[in-house]
Amino acid sequence: MPVALSEMFDRVLDPRKAKGRIHDLGPILSLAVVAILAGRSTLQGIAQFGRDHGSTLAHALGFRRGKTPCAATYSRIFRRLDIDAFEAVLREWILQRCLDLGQHLALDGKALRCSHDGDVPAVHLLALFAPMVHAVVGQIRVDAKTNEHKAALRLLGIVPVTGKIITGDAIFCQTEVTETLAKHGANYILHVKDNQPTLKQEIAELLDATATFSPGSVA
Repeated sequence: MPVALSEMFDRVLDPRKAKGRIHDLGPILSLAVVAILAGRSTLQGIAQFGRDHGSTLAHALGFRRGKTPCAATYSRIFRRLDIDAFEAVLREWILQRCLDLGQHLALDGKALRCSHDGDVPAVHLLALFAPMVHAVVGQIRVDAKTNEHKAALRLLGIVPVTGKIITGDAIFCQTEVTETLAKHGANYILHVKDNQPTLKQEIAELLDATATFSPGSVA
């Protein structure tokens, strides 16, 4: 039987020391999810959402006190939270509920809006999206020192892709990516552009030959 997301959050290691801890991590993360689903997109908005809905919401989400965390608490926790563990919990929760993801999964990278700060670049995320169930089934952060196709190798190793058709843009048209997909028993449809000039030329020549082919010309 699928486990509730709030219960799944109990599997994420709390980065805080036990001394002085007021709220458990599970309810804190649960409140963040509910607030974000309600349209709050900032730490202040999440904290205010908790205060606006009072003790009823607090008790429903598992807070042992009537009060909910402030924005500073969320800031400290989010900066120290184990993102890989958090993403693993979300991924497992989604896969428990979406037993059939459909045949198609899409690789796509995006810069997180409003995440840049001066000279600090925006956070870049790579996701594997299942269009049939409208859900991201895997997501990792792309480190500034790497690129999307390298991150894709890691992502494809943690999400089940056997029997799926993976689509992606030209940045994923790399030998390492296609070999990894083949190793995991997946098919793929990838764009070919100028980053693979030889392959692009071979495809163009093949298409030209096909277009000019006439069955009557064969002896």
